[in-house]
Amino acid sequence: MKPLQVVPHDPHWPDAFESEAKIVATAFGENVVATHHIGSTSIPNIFSKPVIDMLIEVKEITNVDLRSSEMEWLGYEVKGEFGIPGRRYFRKDNAKGDRTHQIHVFKAGAAEAERHLAFRDYLKSHPIDAQKYSELKRSLAAKHPMNPAGYIDGKDPFIKEIDRKAAEWLSLQTR
Repeated sequence: MKPLQVVPHDPHWPDAFESEAKIVATAFGENVVATHHIGSTSIPNIFSKPVIDMLIEVKEITNVDLRSSEMEWLGYEVKGEFGIPGRRYFRKDNAKGDRTHQIHVFKAGAAEAERHLAFRDYLKSHPIDAQKYSELKRSLAAKHPMNPAGYIDGKDPFIKEIDRKAAEWLSLQTR
């Protein structure tokens, strides 16, 4: 097992997302409604694991299963729902075995997709909370360098608090 890596924001991450999003969109074809860059690599100026997170909204989630072989051909591991009902999850590693991309696919408008997008948009609009998240991630990576579960568990209360703030903020934006 390799140590958990949390690195400064890389200005090339948005380009890496755009490039991969075009490739992946061909695998899902006409079913794609929207493709979003999510996760910490989508938030400027914060530390992140160097993994490009994508959220793809589709017309029909069951049609995603029919395209698994195309995703495997693109180098992705097909994980099915992987713990979240209604999601399809894919992950990709480079030749060294380092994770480079993860994709979360949901039916367009799914609550879980909206939560991911609200989290991202809230942190982009609230740099103080974004920096708190960045510092938390750095301290947890230092505390749990060989324990990804400890890192994830340590982020959980903060993520839930940001989810709550993001939902409240979003409801004020749509009034």
